[in-house]
Amino acid sequence: MTTPKEAMTEGVSRAELLTTFNTLLQPELFKDYGPNGLQVEGKARVRRIVSGVTASLALVEAAVAWQADAIFVHHGLFWRGQDGRVTGWMKQRLALLLAHDINLFAYHLPLDAHPVLGNNAQLGRILGLVSHEGEAGRFGESGLGFMGRRLSGDGFDSAESLANHVSTLLQRQVVLVDRLANQKSVIQNIAWCTGGAQGYFEAAIEAGADVFITGEISEPQAHYAREMGVAYIACGHHASERYGAQAVAAHVATQCGLLHQFIDIDNPA
Repeated sequence: MTTPKEAMTEGVSRAELLTTFNTLLQPELFKDYGPNGLQVEGKARVRRIVSGVTASLALVEAAVAWQADAIFVHHGLFWRGQDGRVTGWMKQRLALLLAHDINLFAYHLPLDAHPVLGNNAQLGRILGLVSHEGEAGRFGESGLGFMGRRLSGDGFDSAESLANHVSTLLQRQVVLVDRLANQKSVIQNIAWCTGGAQGYFEAAIEAGADVFITGEISEPQAHYAREMGVAYIACGHHASERYGAQAVAAHVATQCGLLHQFIDIDNPA
């Protein structure tokens, strides 16, 4: 049933919505792991858009139930190195999108990098962190990593207190690899990069971080943390990337006069 609010919502064309996303996120600036932009073509006109982290079957089903015309995600369907066969999980997701004529928009690194609405900026906002100004506030390839400090107060008195702060705000148990006992000091310079950014740890160390916050940890990072005296906090890939997609989609929905809903499909990873 069409609500009065929906009756007043003319929406936008699929092409106009794509242009709006591309203008905001500038995907042409990034060498990414998969295609950014429109991944699956649906209705020519969009009035209702769902945002989420990953284009999973559960998210598509929820979008169908909400009668969405489009889905906006960070993790799309297509990635470099896939063999291209439409079988199994790929067939299920594509079949549902196509059956209901739903557009799928996906932006990976451009969504991480946006200085205000992106995953890193939004995680910093949630955690009460502010990046340093200029080049001092970025590190790593394409400047994806953020470097900054606590927005209020004099920093954290230990990596453990920061880890507890992150765990409370994200409602997730984090993994902390602390510095050696003789390396304890106030945590001032905080580096963060959402998702699977464990490969950025060495760049964060070189940039002068006291601690690095990301989604995942691999075996080598525990040794680097102890040997280099820089603490490491892994708070979950999904948990660290719940904020960018909804911020961008909400912003664009307001700009284009769309109805928007963020749907968080729980993921323990």
